Amino acid sequence: MTNTQDIVGKLWGLCNVLRDDGVTYNEYVTELTFLLFLKMLQETGQEKRLPKQYRWDELAKRDGLDQLDYYKRLLLDLGGETTKDGLVRAIFTDAQTRLRKPTNLKSLTTNIDQLDWFSAREEGLGTLYEGLLEKNASDKKSGAGQYFTPRPLIDCIVRLIQPQPGEVVQDPAAGTAGFLVAADRYIKDRTDDLYKMPKGASADFQRREAFAGAELVPDTHRLCLMNLLLHGIEGGVLLADTLSADGERLPKANIIMTNPPFGTKKGGGRPTRGDFSITADTSNKQLAFVEHIVRALKPEGRAAVVVPDNVLFEDNTGKRLRIWLMNLCNLHTILRLPTGIFYAQGVKTNVLFFRRGRTDKANTKAVWVYDMRANMPAFGKTRLLTVADFADFEKAFGSDPNGEAKRKDQGEEGRWHRFTRADIEARGDNLDISWLRDSEAEAEETLTEPDDIAAAIIGHLKAALLEIEDLSEELEPNGAAE
Repeated sequence: MTNTQDIVGKLWGLCNVLRDDGVTYNEYVTELTFLLFLKMLQETGQEKRLPKQYRWDELAKRDGLDQLDYYKRLLLDLGGETTKDGLVRAIFTDAQTRLRKPTNLKSLTTNIDQLDWFSAREEGLGTLYEGLLEKNASDKKSGAGQYFTPRPLIDCIVRLIQPQPGEVVQDPAAGTAGFLVAADRYIKDRTDDLYKMPKGASADFQRREAFAGAELVPDTHRLCLMNLLLHGIEGGVLLADTLSADGERLPKANIIMTNPPFGTKKGGGRPTRGDFSITADTSNKQLAFVEHIVRALKPEGRAAVVVPDNVLFEDNTGKRLRIWLMNLCNLHTILRLPTGIFYAQGVKTNVLFFRRGRTDKANTKAVWVYDMRANMPAFGKTRLLTVADFADFEKAFGSDPNGEAKRKDQGEEGRWHRFTRADIEARGDNLDISWLRDSEAEAEETLTEPDDIAAAIIGHLKAALLEIEDLSEELEPNGAAE
């Protein structure tokens, strides 16, 4: 994919052009999304989705203030009620340009026109756009890491969950649609790009109904819709707060894969879901998202969710949630992730793998825990997470997406250990289980890059802040009753 990487590098380099206009990195990617959307519709022969007066060539041929004024009018009109194409309208809703200098807009349109679009089409425009999102997320100055789950982790989860044609896949905290796009790619790789579908499955269903979700942040939602479109997926992700009544509108799913936001809702607000009972009185978002996932799964539906450590050990609401989860679902696997892979959050994380039962009682008989955190190298700028890092875990997990493959306990000296439901109950239903000596402290002492050292410090501070927030909530009058 060297051509795609070259194009991504050139696009990212254009952000330097906009510094004089005071455009931030995230604003730049959003701005670029508007322009690339117009250009990519031209390159893929889909310009019929746009009114004739608002197509790429009409924008690119203009100069000076005329071009900038035309561009502002284009953004306003494409996001308005007169635009018949729902996806186009969603991408441009409330769109505004941060550009102030006509020369900067001309520089962007000229440079975009000069890119190697033949190679980009050959390698996939979706791949190109994903590369741009990844570049934005990996750049510390952009602050976009909070919306971006590392691709090696996403791909590992998708390989283990094994999405199939005809299944509804949901991400209730979709971000830029990394999980949904990876699931789509997994299915297309096994169906010759949907040309060889199993009996009863439909290519049209895969394009229009198979993928669903929600994203709360408007600019991130635009990036999400653009990413889906360029991978042949029509919409499916709402601009909505999953923890509000909007979350109840999401379709029941066969699969949920997600990395929901950590922390508490702004202003200490509680979920406003009529169907919530376990987390209705908590502002802890990660706990509330787990309740949503369990409720949104179809019987025997499967899920993989990234959660911080406090979901595994918090008392009161956290403990009730874990007991409820283990009753309604078979929580068969926990992956303890290494530190340093989420710069934005900076907290210790895990992946919970579970399957919704057909009944609501005693579905979890045992939990297998894989410790990928203890005695691991310090991940960061100088040691990136790769697909190979997950190889041993995937082998231990086995080939069954429901965790029912034959598994071998590696004992207290290994990373893969089985705990019965009785073992967990004896621990006070605490799932923050470790048995290997965690040499994280020694590993962090080896950090040499200033960015990595700063990220480690920020991570500890944010983790401490989360614990303080949780404690203060427990001390509140409303929290005391939990």
